Amino acid sequence: MADETSRTDPTRRRGYLRAIAAEVPKIAGAALGKRGFGEAQMVTQWETVVGAELAAEISPERLVFSRGERRQGTLRLRVSSAFAIEAQHLEPVIIERINGFFGYQAIARIVLVQGPPLASPPKVTKPRPLTPEENRTLDQKLASIADPALRDALQRLGAAVVGTRRG
Repeated sequence: MADETSRTDPTRRRGYLRAIAAEVPKIAGAALGKRGFGEAQMVTQWETVVGAELAAEISPERLVFSRGERRQGTLRLRVSSAFAIEAQHLEPVIIERINGFFGYQAIARIVLVQGPPLASPPKVTKPRPLTPEENRTLDQKLASIADPALRDALQRLGAAVVGTRRG
């Protein structure tokens, strides 16, 4: 029985594996709380909350509630300039998705601030095909590798690196 209570004690150091998703709100909570994000999950799961298409164009910047309240807040969003008008028209949809995520009327109003979204995903470009000369050079560099699986993996890596180089 004593062992059971020590497992539920939050101050006790835990030496077992935990899901990172369960720990992020504890770690990020203090930093995000300073910016008005008492609920770290909204920031960490932004793409899930509003959808991938909207998350690429808008990002949460600040969440403000009236003093002593946790309802009917104002969410400040960064939005790319090209998407600002569309985001303005989608405001009711965005509010509905956020409140659906929270499960209560957390957001009543959105303020849009134009600028690039804070968490824009990096653009991934497909590498170009290598020239015959680049292929020969890469093959020469990898000729001394005896393990065929390793050589193939390094060939793919080398092709991707050389194929993404600029001019």
